[in-house]
Amino acid sequence: MARRAEIAAAAARLGYRPDPMLASLSAYRQSKRPVEIRSAIAWINQWPNPKMLRKLQEFDSYWHGAHDFAERLGYHLEEIIVGADMSPERLQQILAARNINGILVPPHQQELNLPGFDWNRFSVIRLGTSVHQIRSHIVTSDQLKCASLAFEQIWARGYRRIGFVTSDRFDRNTGSNFRAGYLSAQDKMVPLRQHLAPLLISEENSAADLKALKRWMHLAKPDALLTTPANFPELLKMAGLRVPADIAVAATSTRDGKFDSGVDQNPYEVGRVALATLAAMVQQNERGLPEYCRRILVEGKWVDGKSLPKKITPNH
Repeated sequence: MARRAEIAAAAARLGYRPDPMLASLSAYRQSKRPVEIRSAIAWINQWPNPKMLRKLQEFDSYWHGAHDFAERLGYHLEEIIVGADMSPERLQQILAARNINGILVPPHQQELNLPGFDWNRFSVIRLGTSVHQIRSHIVTSDQLKCASLAFEQIWARGYRRIGFVTSDRFDRNTGSNFRAGYLSAQDKMVPLRQHLAPLLISEENSAADLKALKRWMHLAKPDALLTTPANFPELLKMAGLRVPADIAVAATSTRDGKFDSGVDQNPYEVGRVALATLAAMVQQNERGLPEYCRRILVEGKWVDGKSLPKKITPNH
């Protein structure tokens, strides 16, 4: 690493600039050669139950997108499970012993607990916004645009009173981006006096959530819902509401939202882009947490399903 820095400094003093045509030729030649595994990229997992991380299909697709592109570039994506008995110092020793310079931080239920860990020794990318303590570059789905897209697609299918239901924790972990996308679309398409306030539930107290849902449904009278909570189908059933007979529903994630209408956030591409960005940082010796963070957003797409059929309007 030190030798590489010396060579780069000498090249800068001599005024050397890479020839883009030669660089392209070199890249072409490299692409024709068999890929050899050079080193590993770490996928840090500090979930209380590590197996639960990839039980979520969005996050499992992050892994597969990153894993597959790592193999293509000649890296190996290695999951490092950080249990309660592993100190930050021990984690650094493991990464150094395995010659790991790049770290992917997937979404977490809670903040990482790594006091004193020297992030300046590594290239770091966060997947999503749930981990706030690390001010690294982020690659995630364009959550605001996904919610706005969902609202527009629900509207296009004939629904006019479109409600939004999320949970406190999900809203915090996503930086309120889905809620902001919903509100911005509502601002664009619905007169102010007809706006519906989003419903935030706890996902921790089913009785309180059920009471809040019933009251909100009575006051808001939505004809369609855009939702995030994974337990929402059970909550609707407890409220005596059938989908789509009584209420049409779309999810912000068709992979984990338990409804077949909604948004595919394209998580495989999120993982692929995150790994590509991280590999470039490793190769360019970009270490440490940056002064200014970049956010790379990946577009999602709408998915039609039975939970939100096209609304039939009576003939007049």
